[in-house]
Amino acid sequence: MNRILLFGLLLGTFMMAAPAKKVLLFNGKDLSGWKVFGTEKWYVDNGELICDSGPDKQYGYLATEEAYKNFDLSVQFKQEANGNSGVFFRSSIEGTKISGWQVEVAPKGHDTGGIYESYGREWLEKIPDEKETILKEGDWNTLRIRVDGDHVQTYLNGKSMVDMHDAKIGAANGSIALQIHSGGGIKVRWRKLVLKPL
Repeated sequence: MNRILLFGLLLGTFMMAAPAKKVLLFNGKDLSGWKVFGTEKWYVDNGELICDSGPDKQYGYLATEEAYKNFDLSVQFKQEANGNSGVFFRSSIEGTKISGWQVEVAPKGHDTGGIYESYGREWLEKIPDEKETILKEGDWNTLRIRVDGDHVQTYLNGKSMVDMHDAKIGAANGSIALQIHSGGGIKVRWRKLVLKPL
């Protein structure tokens, strides 16, 4: 009996100490696990996830079906044409109106890695001008987003971009969503969307 009890205690300790399993948000083949909002184009090409402006040239979103509150997300993107896009977290969407927070993905000089609140307080934190050179135009970039409680950190190509606390963010929950901006002429490629729950 003592051996069984000891084994149970050891197993419980191991399970509590085991690291959270990483989640592959994009399988490289189709949009399984995602939901499209709006009429802009989302499709898979050569194992990459593409967002592309459609004829309506409006806002569009591709959101995870699952909600993720605390996580460490890594994603690679490459901007083609106009790259005005972004990664939303703890978001909810009705039609093409989104509530949540966006980590900006945009052309050089437009605060990639900064935090923007849609339909709310707008810019919460832009990036310093000297960090605009971190973005590699026309090439693959790695964006990392870490959200734990009210603490938000963003990194671009391994460099810290934003480190902030916000009570409103801390109280929220919701999906992760990729954005395509209105105006047309936008195309961004995405790959290696890997999330580690915290």
